[in-house]
Amino acid sequence: MSERVHKLSIQGMTCGGCSSRVKRVLEQNPEVVNANVSFESNSGVITTTEKLTAEHLIIIVNNAGFVASE
Repeated sequence: MSERVHKLSIQGMTCGGCSSRVKRVLEQNPEVVNANVSFESNSGVITTTEKLTAEHLIIIVNNAGFVASE
């Protein structure tokens, strides 16, 4: 199965706890292989299966209370 790497800008994180929350929420999706989230750089690099698009990831992050964009 092929994988995709998505790079997102994530606004609204103020601490390491926020980035841990975003990572945890993303990794709850079975199509997410790995998520690296940094509040210092307000970004995330997420590896997914082919089925998951950047739009899906943005919705997941936004539903967690943060603002994501490509």
